[in-house]
Parts: sequence; structure tokens; C-alpha cells
Amino acid sequence: METHFESNPLIDRLPKHLKQFIKPQDYEDYTPINQAVWRYVMRKNVDYLSKVAHESYLEGLQKTGLEIENIPNMYGMNRILKEIGWAAVAVDGFIPPNAFMEFQAYNVLVIASDIRQLEHIEYTPAPDIIHEGAGHAPIIANPEYAEYLRRFGEIGCKAISSSHDYEMYEAIRLLSILKEAEGTPENEIKAAEDQVEYLQNNMGELSEMARIRNLHWWTVEYGLIGTVDNPKIYGAGLLSSIGESAWCMTDNVEKLSYNISAADKSFDITKPQPQLYVTPDFAHLSSVLEEFANTMALRTGGLSSVKKLIDSQSLGTIELSTGLQISGVFTNVIEHDGEPVYVQTTGKTALSYREKELVGHGTEYHAEGFGSPIGMLKGINLTIEDMSPRDLRAYDIFEGEKVILEFEGDIIVSGIIVTGTRNLKGEILLIKLKDCTVTHKGNMLFQPEWGVYDMAIGKEVIAAFSGPADVNSFDMITHVPSSTTIKPKVSVEKQELEILYKSVRNLREGKKATTTLKEAFGAVSANHKKDWLLSVEIAELAKKTNDTDLLNKVVNHLAAVKLARPEASLLIDNGLELILETATA
Repeated sequence: METHFESNPLIDRLPKHLKQFIKPQDYEDYTPINQAVWRYVMRKNVDYLSKVAHESYLEGLQKTGLEIENIPNMYGMNRILKEIGWAAVAVDGFIPPNAFMEFQAYNVLVIASDIRQLEHIEYTPAPDIIHEGAGHAPIIANPEYAEYLRRFGEIGCKAISSSHDYEMYEAIRLLSILKEAEGTPENEIKAAEDQVEYLQNNMGELSEMARIRNLHWWTVEYGLIGTVDNPKIYGAGLLSSIGESAWCMTDNVEKLSYNISAADKSFDITKPQPQLYVTPDFAHLSSVLEEFANTMALRTGGLSSVKKLIDSQSLGTIELSTGLQISGVFTNVIEHDGEPVYVQTTGKTALSYREKELVGHGTEYHAEGFGSPIGMLKGINLTIEDMSPRDLRAYDIFEGEKVILEFEGDIIVSGIIVTGTRNLKGEILLIKLKDCTVTHKGNMLFQPEWGVYDMAIGKEVIAAFSGPADVNSFDMITHVPSSTTIKPKVSVEKQELEILYKSVRNLREGKKATTTLKEAFGAVSANHKKDWLLSVEIAELAKKTNDTDLLNKVVNHLAAVKLARPEASLLIDNGLELILETATA
């Protein structure tokens, strides 16, 4: 069944394997309490962040059309984001890191459309519309930062993962869902926390994906900008957390100058960060990103890049010096003098050139895998790719000829050449042989009864990266998360409270309400003694209408709530302070 969602041209051009993560934003699912949570966070954030956030934040709120009073509608966001060259899509919680970054490469902002529960109003480990919409969206209105984000996605989605990375993704996704869900038993949360901690302590050598995710965390999510002594906030995790945005500006959090060493500093998503990194400007972010990219298999190639793909146990691509790209699950490499001399995939494989699959070399043809020698012929200084037609004839590399090719590293290919495939420059990409055997020190790598042999041409591996060269070569619409977001339960008591929130919202907006302000306060103070946010909203309206008697009653009631719920004390104080500040402004 096809998913329907609000689109714009940037979303339309997304490949199908990314569209599988998009879900509709069911705006009607947002309850009056959800709207009150959004409003409280946004009012507090705008008030506080105007003092400590990078100037682009407040400017971006206006440019991206985010309202303080209402949870953003994706329809409206997409119309406005289009003007700054971006788009937004709704997803269900965490999606795999490669996919998340690839969305960024297409200038598409991924927004988890659920919203945190009132109990987690200060901070939630689960991505939600406050984090994504109020955190990420405004700052991308800064063109220099937006280009950094796009470039980060372009590079990050090519990072090679380890087999541990996906386990970590699934563990963090489950933990975030359980912690955000209402009424999750403590033992389930503890078990999920223990699993995350265990994986964090047993990741082994960090993969490219793990390291670039660290850079993403310390910049895009939790970055500071300016000087170590006087930083401003630009990271979305801080911009969307009313608790941590204040905490991070204290001396309790160590401030470090941002550099590439941040790639090796792992993070704990479940706890406030003990240290943060400060970049002098957005240009420095791009400089560090390029420095990191220069260490990736994407740019270094060679034996280590092939080994990274083998360790990942996932679909990846190597590119040879001729431009031939081999995409599949790499399972073996034979090395000689520190260089790969033979590579092997297992299962469906595709061959491409410049990100386009070569005709006749898709996964149906290479359904069982692909193996080929790489490198120089033994005793010959001239590589096959550099040979002229005369050179090829001299070495019997010619159609219809029986040939024996001995590569460095003792890889021997023997067979009759059928034909060759060349690139646009006329360089040979592939040689097709029949009656072919391929051996390595006597071990059989290919034998004639297996069919026609396609030998890749390339003197070296110049790049390796995650995913296929041509996204259309493979069926990548296969993502099924092991955990799904848990919707909050709706009790009779909760329904009554939602009705009260709706009435107060209607009164504030001048609409018809089912109760008066005094009646709403009487009901919430008598029947919902743990709730504090509605009383704060009532106090705001009482102040606005100069109802001193009601205001005093609400303030006294909130004082009692603070004694009963000390964890909500600061939130209540912040809400009341905002009312008084607004009233005197």
C-alpha cells in the first residue's frame, strides 16, 4: 500500500528506498495536551534562547513558519521550507543512520511526528516533533549551516557500518520508545538501558558510521558556537530541550574546542552530556567534516576499505581505477604486499559505471556473487586498462584468443576471450571469457562449468562505500524496524483532562468553551491533582483578565503541587515566571 504524504519537488525526487520511511502526519492525533506541551516548550525556548542561541535560530523560526501556539503542520512547513531549498517528511521515531543522513543529502529534513509526553517535557531520548521541528528546522534557514548539513548527509550516508552499529541502532530505538511510552514497567526500561550500555562498552574499534555519528551528535545535535568562554547554542538537541539548554550553559558542562578528535568521543543518548564542543563558526564545521572524509574508505580506497566492507556484512560498493563499481555483500579479499589482488561478493551483485548499472550486469545475472582479480599483471609494468589496442594484441588480450593472465599475488586467469566492455573514454571495464578457470596458488576460484566469466579491470581500489552504486540495482524497500512507537493509552481520567485543556485553549483563542476558567480550575485542582501545566495556562489567562482572586488561588494550588511533585517544581516556576515577564513586558 502506498503511503500518502504532503510533497514538494524535493520529496518527489527521493529514491524509493527512502520513501519507505515516510509516514503521513496525522494532525488530528495531536491532543489538546500535546498542543499545550508544544506551546509551553516553545514559549520558554523563545524567551530563553533569545539570550543564548545563535542568532540564526530566532530568524529561522520566522523563515520556516513555526508557530509558538500550534504544533507545526507538515503541509505548511513544506510550502515554506521550499523557499529556502529544503523539505520535511514525517517518520516514525529513529530511522537507520545511513537513511537519516541520505535524506539530508537530498535537502530533506526528517521529522519524527510524535510529540513527547507531558512527563518528559524537559527532555526525551526519543526523537519528536519538538526536537526535529523546533530544533533542526529553524537553524537550517542559515545558508552556510544548511550546506554543512547537506554535505554531511552526502558524506555520512556513504560511511561504512560495522555489524555492531545496527544492533546499537535497534537497541537505542527500543530504549527511546520504552522511555517515552506511558506506564512502561521499570524492569523493561532497565533491561533496555543495560543492553544499550553493554553495546556501548563492547563496540570494538569504531566504524566509520559510528565515528561520523559522533561528529553529527557533537555538532548538529549538541553543538555550541562562538568561544569556549562565551558560546551560543545551535545544536537541535539543545535548542529543543528546555532543561539541557539551561544546563549546558553552566560550568557543570565542560566546553571543548571542536576538532576531528570529537569523532572518537562517544555519547550516551539517555543522559545529559558532560562535555560539549564549541566551533568558532559554521565554516569550521565543514572544514572538520572534509578532514574526516579524507580518512574514509570513500576517499582512501585500498585493502583497508575492502576489509571494512567485509566486516560490515552489509551491501556496499568498491570502485576501481577504471570507474567500474562492484556492489554487493563482500565476503572475501585476497591480499598481496598490502594490496587487494582478488575480491569476492556473495549473493546478488551488480556492476555499474558512474552510478549507473551496466546493461546486462544486474543482480539477476550476478545472482550468485562476483569475484575478480585486481591489480597488475606479473612482470608487466603496463596495466590492462592503460594498454593500447596494439599492446592488447601483443599480450593476446583479444577477442577469440586463448589467454593466460598471471596477476601479482598468484592469481591466474585462463580462458578464451569473448568480448570486452569499455567506458566512455574507451578504457576496458570488463573482459568476458569462456572455458575459464581462475586459481590462486592452486585453489580454484572459478571453473568452466560455472558459465561465462566476467573479469573486472582495474589496477587498484580507489574507493569503497556503504550501499549500492546504483540504487535501482537492488530491492532496498525492506526496512522493518524491530520496534514501533507505542501510542499513549487513553483512560477516562485522561479524556476528562483533555477536555479541560481544550476548553482553556478555546478560551484563550476566543472560541466557544464547555467550561468557564474558574470551572476548569475547580475541576483540575479537585480531580487531577498531579497535573500542573493546565493550572499554569489558567494562571496566564487569569493574569491577562486581571482576575486576581483566581490567579492567587492557582498560584497557591501550584505551590501545593510543587511540594507533592518536586520534580515539576522548576517547570512550574519557569511557567509562572514567563507569565509575569509577559505581563510586565
